[in-house]
Amino acid sequence: MLNYPPQTIAYPAPGSRPYGRLPESLPPHVIVLFGATGDLARRKLLPGLAHLATSALTPNIRVVGSSLEEMSDDEFRQFARSAITEFGKHRLTDEQWNAFAANLRYCCSKSGSETLAGAVAEAERELGDGQEVHRLHYLSIPPKAAREVITLLHDAKLVDRARVVMEKPFGTDLESAVALNRFVHLTFDESQIFRIDHFLGKEAALNVLALRFANGLFEPIWNRNFIDHIQIDVPETLGLDRRADFYEATGAYKDMVVTHLFQIMAFVAMEPPTALEPRAISEEKNKVFRSLLPIMPTDVVRGQFGGYRELEGVARDSDTETFIALRAFLDNWRWAGVPFYLRTGKRLAEGQRIISIAFKEAPRSMFPADSGVGQAGPDHLTFDLADESRISLSYYGKRPGPGMKLDKLSMQFSTQETDRAGDVLEAYERLMLDAMRGDHTLFTTADGIESLWERSEPLLQNPPPVKSYPPGSWGPNAIHQLIVPHAWRLPFERSWREKR
Repeated sequence: MLNYPPQTIAYPAPGSRPYGRLPESLPPHVIVLFGATGDLARRKLLPGLAHLATSALTPNIRVVGSSLEEMSDDEFRQFARSAITEFGKHRLTDEQWNAFAANLRYCCSKSGSETLAGAVAEAERELGDGQEVHRLHYLSIPPKAAREVITLLHDAKLVDRARVVMEKPFGTDLESAVALNRFVHLTFDESQIFRIDHFLGKEAALNVLALRFANGLFEPIWNRNFIDHIQIDVPETLGLDRRADFYEATGAYKDMVVTHLFQIMAFVAMEPPTALEPRAISEEKNKVFRSLLPIMPTDVVRGQFGGYRELEGVARDSDTETFIALRAFLDNWRWAGVPFYLRTGKRLAEGQRIISIAFKEAPRSMFPADSGVGQAGPDHLTFDLADESRISLSYYGKRPGPGMKLDKLSMQFSTQETDRAGDVLEAYERLMLDAMRGDHTLFTTADGIESLWERSEPLLQNPPPVKSYPPGSWGPNAIHQLIVPHAWRLPFERSWREKR
């Protein structure tokens, strides 16, 4: 078994050099894509791999698709082309497609370990040319199938020179997370395991670190003395499509909060790492998780959209939440007493992904009573986690004209307004590239996941009953009592400025 160093190859620092030129030391890779005909592979992974490969962002690669369906190499290529055409954001020329298609192979996972080992060996021979070929196993599969695939990789002797990417959720409680980590560690070392959270692969998530730690304007005020509360809000307009049976056994908290929203919270709340390298950043994130106070049922609102119980695969008396809002606290010096409000759910009024930092309000005594100061709430620094990577800073400013009338104004930034907008990678593209490079910065550790499940125990053992909410709303009315005396940022009081 090969133990990789904490950072084999450094990810380029922002602005240090354009993407598209790889370090010479990055070896060729065979990417084994389990669940290759699934929805995630179709929408994100295959289009992402095509863009990486045709943009020269990856080394030489071969992709061995594996799934339960029986199909030939050509049928898999046809499936991949359809997926890239429908969902890819970068259109391929015929020449680019032909070059990428030549990298694709298929192996039915029901064929056994020897067949899989043979397919990978053949791909490695094609890539060899005197170089050592590495393996990246991407488990785009339901969590219940993870043990079976790990066993398959062990039996196929595909562990050496390998890294494995695992999709969420990582267990459903502390006991199952510990058991899963223990099982995976029987085959793979922790340094080989990449637990993926695509939210952290977004450009805006990295911008949180850049804005905090690279600017003397923000770092001195990033604490309980100046920040009143923080909101992490990820409402979704989408329903469950064909995932209702999966969701029925999981729910919004396990599906989204533990694996996504708490990870974002760690980026917002972490202490400055000693360096922008994976081990240092992971340790600071884990300190945040260890300081998280237990999630109490009294600080949680669970909801279920009307009509959920009529979906196929859902129990008619289901208590599974399709919506959750909660209040969390960190027991450390920087954030003592500052509430973190988290909200996410299905079939809501808008689809947004924001981090909103609310600053404490200034004294108003010097301003006339009718000036307007304070009427639009506190100043906010807002990160939009959409692919456009936008930031807004709101503040009070004087309205032009006589007298002292104040309006809420905002300064906004978008990567789409820069000449580097074309360099933005989609989250899965960035994370697959980081996994090939051995960079754990944006991935989750076993300790971190287990800490979060441990602090979730009070809620999991005694969840409050779900409250019904109409599709197209912002969730149950109880969310407003949860956040009193504050208010939810969404829906926004103003719209984002669009590029002209």
